[in-house]
Amino acid sequence: MSPSVRTPLFFAIMAAALLAVGVFQSWTLALAILNLSLVSAIMALGVNMQWGYAGLFNVGVMGFAALGGVGAVLVSMPPVPGAWAAGSWDLAFAALAVLATIGAALLVTRLVPKGRRTLPIILVLVIGYFAIRYFGDRATEAVEGYEAASLGYLGGLGLPVLLGWVVGALFAAGAAWLIGKVALGLRSDYLAIATLGISEIIIAIIKNEAWLTRGVKNVTGLPRPAPYEIELQQDPGFVDFATGLGLPATTASSLAVALVYTALFSLVLIALLALSERALNSPWGRMMRAIRDNRDAAAAMGKDVTRRHLQIFVIGSAVVGLGGAMLVTLDGQFTPGSYQPLRFTFLIWVMVILGGSGNNMGSVLGAFVIWFVWVQAEPAGLWLMDTITAGMAQGDALRAHLLDSAPHLRLFLMGVILLVVLRFSPRGLLPEKTGGVPRKA
Repeated sequence: MSPSVRTPLFFAIMAAALLAVGVFQSWTLALAILNLSLVSAIMALGVNMQWGYAGLFNVGVMGFAALGGVGAVLVSMPPVPGAWAAGSWDLAFAALAVLATIGAALLVTRLVPKGRRTLPIILVLVIGYFAIRYFGDRATEAVEGYEAASLGYLGGLGLPVLLGWVVGALFAAGAAWLIGKVALGLRSDYLAIATLGISEIIIAIIKNEAWLTRGVKNVTGLPRPAPYEIELQQDPGFVDFATGLGLPATTASSLAVALVYTALFSLVLIALLALSERALNSPWGRMMRAIRDNRDAAAAMGKDVTRRHLQIFVIGSAVVGLGGAMLVTLDGQFTPGSYQPLRFTFLIWVMVILGGSGNNMGSVLGAFVIWFVWVQAEPAGLWLMDTITAGMAQGDALRAHLLDSAPHLRLFLMGVILLVVLRFSPRGLLPEKTGGVPRKA
């Protein structure tokens, strides 16, 4: 089947599946799946840039997504004046201690001869460490103690949440630049281990630094770019519109809000997809694929492989961070405890592999397929187990066990899908194109 037929056919099948969910289950659920698929598609695009373009094996996806969420929180949430009053001076002194330590260490390296630097630098770092801890611990205790049950953190800047999406992408890009400077010289398997470890460190910091993001107490009630349902339900014009459609105002308001998110997410995805396709088919994209296929030959031709790897690593991570900020906005809350690197990184990678690494449209298709299966697997599993155990007694232990195990069908299906695709279409549903002709599976 030619790519010109395969791509619209697969997306048409996905559209039909979502329409079936709307008709036979609920339109609210169908739009929820659609919105989560759009966000997942953006994250999958970021991973595809790193792996499909340059062959970088990044297993720290959730760390960058979490940084995107932090950006959305710090920009959009209103500040907490009481917390700032309680800990601002100690925070300022802690920041000055950090800058003074860095400046003193640099001064020592410049003024002290090379053979005599070790002891003075150690002394500077030790003194700086205790100064930072002294003021930092006091600030943290004061901020986290301010109305700890409901606040206990500094809050944000109170700016529009859409700006938070940009800042979330910049946070992820900044972290990727620092990580890339250290880790991109590693071989692919070591790079995977390094990025996974760094992702765990990022999430651990976010969970424990409650003064910044409330930690495991979560940040709720994030501002959003869509109207609130209650506002629509109190609008007489909207109520009349919903009545004309034959829908209750509550249902119509939920659908309207979901459609606003769908429009925003679709615009972002379309823009990213257009830019990604333009970049992939440009001389820059051909150079990245040449580095991916044979980095030694590319280096021999004068290409700066490390610089290009850092470039695409930062770009891909920024896209993942953007998706993380959008996900937090959609949920309306920031929950650091829900970021499970192995579980959700695995899902994003399955999306990329299923769709076809190196093909941007394939990553988007993979995101839609995998998220649809992930959401629908639990009710399908319950129906299947209920059908299998229909003849068993209500109190039967085996029946209870099978029904309790039904939600785990999700992970089983992910594994089955991955194995089937790797067996029959190892380059994915939409294989990468080379020279205008798709590679043979």
